[in-house]
Amino acid sequence: MDGFGMQGLLHITVNLMFVVITWWALQTFKFDLFLKDPKGPKAKTLMILLTIAIAYLVSSFFLDYLNGSTMLKYLF
Repeated sequence: MDGFGMQGLLHITVNLMFVVITWWALQTFKFDLFLKDPKGPKAKTLMILLTIAIAYLVSSFFLDYLNGSTMLKYLF
């Protein structure tokens, strides 16, 4: 049971870390070129949803890679 708790903590930490990194990286993107009102609530909602979607994909890749690399010890 203790391993599941540590794994859950790792997943939450990695997901939050990638949300922060993605939010930081998306700040450099010029949304005003593609949106009518880049300062409006719809644009902010789009930015939040885009951040969550990209962070989820990146963190899923990272966690799958980590899981796969830890299972390599069972290869031999």
